[in-house]
Amino acid sequence: MDSALAAALAPVVEGHSGRLSVAVLDVASGRSAAYAPGGGTYDTASVVKVDVLCALLLGAQDAGREPTARERELAAAMIERSDNAATTELWEALGRAAGLDAANARLGLSGTTGGAGPLWGLTQTTAGDQLALFRQVFGVGDGPVLSAASRSCVGELMGRVVAGQAWGVSAAGAAELKNGWLPRSTTGLWVVNSVGRVSAEGRCALVAVLSDGSPTMDAGVAVVEAVARVAVEVVSGVG
Repeated sequence: MDSALAAALAPVVEGHSGRLSVAVLDVASGRSAAYAPGGGTYDTASVVKVDVLCALLLGAQDAGREPTARERELAAAMIERSDNAATTELWEALGRAAGLDAANARLGLSGTTGGAGPLWGLTQTTAGDQLALFRQVFGVGDGPVLSAASRSCVGELMGRVVAGQAWGVSAAGAAELKNGWLPRSTTGLWVVNSVGRVSAEGRCALVAVLSDGSPTMDAGVAVVEAVARVAVEVVSGVG
């Protein structure tokens, strides 16, 4: 199925000035496909915020407690509005990269490394790792590490992302999602990412699209949305 996805994406990604990677899983059938011709990892930008929340909730589970009122407030701001100050506060509480990396080892993410110091947005990840995370969030597969309450918390917040940030994988169907966008000062080019779960025509798929090298944010959004539509159509047969 990887070759079918690559063939379908060829006209979509033609002309994209940077790298692009996508991974998709049809939940009902278990069919999956991935496309990552450039290889390597990608800056997460704000899609790391879901990972931060999962790590925080896993820590609360370990302590045998519910998230505090302050943690819930910060989590809502971080996911629904992509609030950076809220993310920084939770990143510090988590223990920065060390805390994220320790949680990810348990969540099944093997190719993700937390950003240096306070730079959570420069966490490195792969599309495959993002799918592994969303298997946890949406309970796809056996024995999720996250509890039902933790999974519900993450999924509900992802379903309430503000309208102005609900682009990306939602081009393929109704979605619980998180997006990330970041202009790199070293190149002037954009990182644009979108990850989550989409539902269309009675089918459900987990999708992660990561990209860099777009000349503008709008160009990045356009290619990410086009790739998401094609990927879900190839794997789930909808679109």
